[in-house]
Amino acid sequence: MNLQQTTNTILLIRPANFQFNAETAVSNEYQNQLDLSRDEVKKRAVAEFDAMVQGLQGKGVNVLVYDDTADPIKADAVFPNNWISLHQNGNIITYPMCTPSRRIERRLDIIEDLKKQFDVNAVIDLSVHENRDQFLEGTGSIVFDHPNRIAYACLSPRTHQNILNQLCELIDYKAVVFNSYGSTGQAVYHTNVMMCVGQKFVVICLESITDAAERQMVKDSIKATGHEIIDITQEQMNDYAGNMLEVRSNEGKNLLAMSQSAYDALTETQRSQLEQYCELIPFDITTIETEGGGSVRCMMAEVHLPKK
Repeated sequence: MNLQQTTNTILLIRPANFQFNAETAVSNEYQNQLDLSRDEVKKRAVAEFDAMVQGLQGKGVNVLVYDDTADPIKADAVFPNNWISLHQNGNIITYPMCTPSRRIERRLDIIEDLKKQFDVNAVIDLSVHENRDQFLEGTGSIVFDHPNRIAYACLSPRTHQNILNQLCELIDYKAVVFNSYGSTGQAVYHTNVMMCVGQKFVVICLESITDAAERQMVKDSIKATGHEIIDITQEQMNDYAGNMLEVRSNEGKNLLAMSQSAYDALTETQRSQLEQYCELIPFDITTIETEGGGSVRCMMAEVHLPKK
């Protein structure tokens, strides 16, 4: 099967109780509480979410929106890409989550609804690894290069190499594993914060890979697949310039979804490099980014499943 890197269908979860999660902040240095009431944070997060949905739909992307359930409270439900991935061979994979408060985000009702719309071959549940305190948080932990069957992953408390190896064996991908550190020296919590793989380009913060041999290994892997490397700085990574996702419209147009802060952080040269390959579509999600510590890519679960 020739695998596609991009899809025209995205799954999003409209938040019901978005808020700062102190439990996840332990391993996510990007989370910061705003000086706002909890109700105001929720209100702003929903407004940002709805504007992003409208923006994607306006560009011709199919958006499947599922409403978060009010009970139990799930502060991070807006980031579904961590618990589910949906593959071109019809497989759905669910993942082991690091913090107990996020494990309740996995929803069988959503999977059952997807089965009605798409040809689902199998549901592979990796969540049993939570019992061993080993985690792999979906396409946060893994950045897939689908056509070349490569799974890029930087190790962190949320990304365990044993589970990654098991997954790669199951789906016949090659794991490219390395370490990545933020400006404070803490491990980057998710790979999709520091790199984005498009069809023909890779945005990556190479300076975050402090080991020279590992950095060269990652560069060699990217170059071998013919992607152009667009290198971003630590400062740009802190503004979520690595947390982007290339999607395509129903007309086949290539689009690169990112936050407004990511767009603003890019230099004119970097924007021009990216615009050779796709239209840049920024969304203002300041509240979600600040309190949630995740950006546009984290909000988007790609639906690669074949339609019925």
